[in-house]
Amino acid sequence: MVANNGMVTPVVPVPNSVIVARFHALSDPLRLQVINLLREQELCVCELCEQLGVSQSKLSFHLKTLKEALLVQSRQEGRWIYYRLNPNQFKVLEEYLAQYRYFSSIATSHKGCD
Repeated sequence: MVANNGMVTPVVPVPNSVIVARFHALSDPLRLQVINLLREQELCVCELCEQLGVSQSKLSFHLKTLKEALLVQSRQEGRWIYYRLNPNQFKVLEEYLAQYRYFSSIATSHKGCD
């Protein structure tokens, strides 16, 4: 359960493979730069390439990873594809991490190895 503005809401279990894919998507510095740019506004591929100083083919690989992790969404307008963050999926990660915030120090039991 997660406290949300004084209310407690149940956390829907998310498969480990989904969590792993999302953390993997966030593990690359270029993908983090994309995420940071998209925090401000929706951008087309050409704008992202220009601001990041990378080729479209290199960026496409990283955008595909972010899309497969459901962290970004896209829409096509004419011949341009625009990307934006998918805030609901960041909320899923936030709720997953929040589970670890409330652990007290974990007791250790060291009996030694035989």
